[in-house]
Amino acid sequence: MSLLDQISSPASDESEAALDAYSRTVIAVAEAVGPSVANLRVRRRGRRGPSVGAGTGVAISPDGFLITSAHVVEGAQRGVAEFGDGSECEVTLVGADPLSDLAVLRADHGDLAAARLGDAEQLRVGQLVIAIGNPQGYASSVTAGAVSGLGRSLGVGPRGGPRRLIENVIQTDAALNPGNSGGALADGASRVVGINTAVAGVGLGLAVPINDATRLIVTTLIADGRVRRAQLGAAVAPRPLPPAVAERLRRRGGLALRQVIEDSPAQRAGLQQGDLLLELDGEPVSDATDLQRLMVHERIGREVAARVLRGGAELTLTVVLDELA
Repeated sequence: MSLLDQISSPASDESEAALDAYSRTVIAVAEAVGPSVANLRVRRRGRRGPSVGAGTGVAISPDGFLITSAHVVEGAQRGVAEFGDGSECEVTLVGADPLSDLAVLRADHGDLAAARLGDAEQLRVGQLVIAIGNPQGYASSVTAGAVSGLGRSLGVGPRGGPRRLIENVIQTDAALNPGNSGGALADGASRVVGINTAVAGVGLGLAVPINDATRLIVTTLIADGRVRRAQLGAAVAPRPLPPAVAERLRRRGGLALRQVIEDSPAQRAGLQQGDLLLELDGEPVSDATDLQRLMVHERIGREVAARVLRGGAELTLTVVLDELA
């Protein structure tokens, strides 16, 4: 086959058609979501005096609410949001939750182009995703890639403070750089399914998912300005159950208490290092995310039953959970 024949062959035509379809999808998403994405400049107060930070935000309602990453607005109360059409508005921090790395801002006027939110629970590995943000100050930058992995965990939280694993973090190879934090990760239907949060390496970006749990966090921040959580006061690690217990409970694992914090709810209830936690408040726990899911504000100050395995015997202890400071 001659070079001319190869150039005009059906296979070549199919490749061009596929490329055009891919390009059309990315262009459509950029045009639909781009107007909702803002370049953020925030004014911080630190020990060394005032400074300016930068990141990205996404408008989620026409009346002025935006979401971004909590680390973008850390130490800041006000800033400026600049949109792709050149319009600017002052923004004020409504609330931030470092333990989910999400924050809500309020613009000083409404009439924003609100993005359509999707559901990250519907994503599949290999699916096309598009990141829109302001890396290195380059406004309205668009990168595309695939969902590289789902169900990842990301350790977040203030330095020197309590740490938490964000559940079901989205891993993508869409290029992310400093400044993308707080920006949109959208699917091919122009729905925002994640908020870009971290660059873990070349070709390895992470995004906080938009799902039922994070929607609740955002609505709580809008209503109350903060998210209250309960705490047990123990460091835990997954551990396989003894075969007989696993067969009876019809599950494989529990949570080993690796450390019990002094004067914590766990210690006051009589929980000990080495105990294997099977259930809390009647809910089975097999990994750290199961326990985190139970640490909701409704359980603060409540008596809950902790079922543990100690020395081959099962015990049920009563725990009164504290509020996480």
